[in-house]
Amino acid sequence: MKKLFTVWLALVLLAIPVQVGAFADEGSNTNQDYLVQFDGPASKGLIKAFGVDESDILHTYDHLPVVHVNLTDNQARGLANHPQISAVEENAEVQAFGQTVPWGVPHVQGTAAQNAGYTGAGLKVAILDTGIDRNHEDLFANVKGGHSVFTDSANNDPYYDESGHGTHVAGTVAAVDNDLGVVGVATQAELYAVKVLNNSGSGSYAGIAEGIEWSINNGMDIINMSLGGSQSSSILEQFSNLAYEEGLLVVAAAGNSGNRGGNNDTVGYPAKYNSVIAVAAVDQNNNRATFSSTGPAVEISAPGVSILSTTPGNNYAAFNGTSMASPHVAGVAAQVWQAKPGLSNVELRNLLNDTAVNLGGSNQYGHGLVQSLDAIQQ
Repeated sequence: MKKLFTVWLALVLLAIPVQVGAFADEGSNTNQDYLVQFDGPASKGLIKAFGVDESDILHTYDHLPVVHVNLTDNQARGLANHPQISAVEENAEVQAFGQTVPWGVPHVQGTAAQNAGYTGAGLKVAILDTGIDRNHEDLFANVKGGHSVFTDSANNDPYYDESGHGTHVAGTVAAVDNDLGVVGVATQAELYAVKVLNNSGSGSYAGIAEGIEWSINNGMDIINMSLGGSQSSSILEQFSNLAYEEGLLVVAAAGNSGNRGGNNDTVGYPAKYNSVIAVAAVDQNNNRATFSSTGPAVEISAPGVSILSTTPGNNYAAFNGTSMASPHVAGVAAQVWQAKPGLSNVELRNLLNDTAVNLGGSNQYGHGLVQSLDAIQQ
């Protein structure tokens, strides 16, 4: 079975480099803060010999022979050339590493719903995928459990995700709002790592069926399956139907087998089953991604192009695919279900479809772009 996910991977540089300026031009004599390190014990006497007033010495450190001092450019140059001084550095500014809101989150009104107090709190979302790195700084607070369908030692840990695909999907659903990295759609939803794809991103229908059964037995509310194959299976369909009959909302990627014209029927399984919401991918302009599978089974659309999310090892990357679109819908579903806990899964599904923004042909977009706050306020 092929994995239906990344088209291109682009690394995203999050760190903001500290800018350390050079000394000013020779003629300049402005005052600036510096860190001065002595080659030996700190000596205020040496600093004062260059005309520095006691009030300009802002701090003397205990564990290193360093002082924080206000100097003119000429004083700084003089100290830098003195044999008893090992370093003179401008006191460079730093900034906190801010949190990025991936474009897809506000695009589905996830941010607006969060601002209204709906974060998916209390909803259990099973991520049937390659596992989740539960130690990721943006996920560990929300990863509450897991299961692996594999028995071999290389693949039996649901929290080891060599592929990175499951971790990326999980971040779109529920990366924590914690002032770093990224934010997911449902920032307080509970994530469960159900490993049905091995470390290379492959699995079987038997494994997916086991993952669905585990989700039923362990009280999941939502299943996200950013995976699929081209061959139908009556048994897999029955497991999908059973989950839906038991009250779970089942969401899956439509597939990445679309053509530029969008005129073929290529939705994969399990997304093609009636009990499963098949999710297509759009870009920031609400155009269908050319890779996004099309056909009568397409039910709803969500962002799936250049989606920034979590990857193992406290990393972040942008992926393309309907695999990235599906978790947007799962996250929105968690927000809406928190707001409207009395809804059945069938009623929730109908509400998501009824409040989606019409984007065009149903074979390409289904009911249109999923919208969280509109569904909540309906």
